[in-house]
Amino acid sequence: MKEQRVRQTWETPRPLVPELALIAATIAYGSTFKLVQNALDDVTPVGYMMLRFGLGTLVLIPFVVRRGWRRPGVADERAGSFVVGAAFLGLSAFAGYVLQNLGLQRTSTSNSAFITGLFVVFTPLIETVVTRRRPAPSVMAAVAISVLGLYLLEGGTLELGAGDALTLGCAFFFGIWIFLGGELSPRFDPVALTAFQLGAITLLSIPVVLVTGLGRITTDVVLAVVVTGVFCSALAFSLQLWGQRFVEPSRAAVIGQFEPVVAGVIGFAIGERLGAAGYAGALVILFGIVIAESAAWRART
Repeated sequence: MKEQRVRQTWETPRPLVPELALIAATIAYGSTFKLVQNALDDVTPVGYMMLRFGLGTLVLIPFVVRRGWRRPGVADERAGSFVVGAAFLGLSAFAGYVLQNLGLQRTSTSNSAFITGLFVVFTPLIETVVTRRRPAPSVMAAVAISVLGLYLLEGGTLELGAGDALTLGCAFFFGIWIFLGGELSPRFDPVALTAFQLGAITLLSIPVVLVTGLGRITTDVVLAVVVTGVFCSALAFSLQLWGQRFVEPSRAAVIGQFEPVVAGVIGFAIGERLGAAGYAGALVILFGIVIAESAAWRART
């Protein structure tokens, strides 16, 4: 009886609890940009991913063994659907994190954080393609505004730096990742879904590491792997997938904008400065985010 009450609370949370779970996850992501950037001075980007997500997988395995992969109350899902869904979730995250880590080696913490935040525009566009409905005027306006913001963030030039271009690709794959999370989280247990996608990322990383190497394991690398593997992967990924069960992808993407805000604050604290045009561009991007999600907000009120 006690276990049943716990599960019922997990399945029917109080108002705002899913949103708070998403906020907690994004704070975890945004607070570690500099930590990861320092680690990438010593270890290869994919080598770091293999270590981080491999640790996250190991942390979650005991919980998966106990909980199973089925969501309580959902009995008509097949194991094959779970494995395929988790694999695609892991593949999109793998692509996003590879591009983000490669970008972090070539751009600043603040630039990486704000450009990554453009997944909030890509997410509703991806939803539009999949559902075959025309983009809302607010979404198209947000795309144009965000491109202007990116132009200002780059210092008023049409040339994207290599690191920023890679990070823009990261934002696109994170848009896919958020959309898939919204599709799969209502169907499967969030902890199992997290563990399997982390395992998929780890397996995808291994052949790349065999070719490109791992790099050097230093104190900075160990610290970054432990913090991001346990808190930003095992814990935050699970929180995000659980929260997305109750929050549609477009709104989840908006809440995800806490990530670049947190990273920008940390970047400022460690002495990184964007300049007047850069700060203006960051504000314009955030304004584009608000425009992109204005329709969803109005529908909720």
